[in-house]
Amino acid sequence: MASGQLSRAEALACPGCRHACHVMLYCDTETQLFGIHPIRHIILMQMRFDGLLGFPGGFVDPSEESLEAGLSRELSEELGVALPILEEDHLDSCYGPPSSPSSSSSSSRLITHFYAKKMEEEQIRAVERAAVTTATDHGQEVLGMVRVPLYTMEGGKGLAPFLSHSFAGSARSQLADSLLRLHLVAPEELRDASARALQIRARGADELRAAMLEAKRKPL
Repeated sequence: MASGQLSRAEALACPGCRHACHVMLYCDTETQLFGIHPIRHIILMQMRFDGLLGFPGGFVDPSEESLEAGLSRELSEELGVALPILEEDHLDSCYGPPSSPSSSSSSSRLITHFYAKKMEEEQIRAVERAAVTTATDHGQEVLGMVRVPLYTMEGGKGLAPFLSHSFAGSARSQLADSLLRLHLVAPEELRDASARALQIRARGADELRAAMLEAKRKPL
């Protein structure tokens, strides 16, 4: 087992640990972008209140409800639809970083539990509709649902720019791991997109510094 990873049973046996559960909802699709680029799979993520990309979910107290029941409750609030999450949807459990550099006690440790639930395309579309129309958290904790572009267009547009955005917590690594584990993209595709994403982030940092310098030069 990789460093920091736990079995579900080991995670639940951790005294005083906090638990957060998130899920990747996805489906297969035959649709194409502009009739040219196969979309292949629809994967749902969300733009959070803090401006970061993440997966639906939240904190769960295993002393009051099962991990899966707690995650389903969070989904009902964030997506506006009740989705049953099963134990077999569980992919991994992992220690999160300590809440502060000096904090190492078990009571301060966060354990993240990640799930993946495969659905039908119409079910995914129904979730997207409900997230806008009936979810109590829409426009507050959740600013909107987004799809992960798994294709690569001319000039490298698609997955690479998406990976260059800022993600919450372990969401970026959870996405990358799931893409490989579930065979949604080929390893070489992800490797190339990740390398290009690093270049995009570096270029974006340079552009932001230039914009800030320009703003300082302008009179108020």
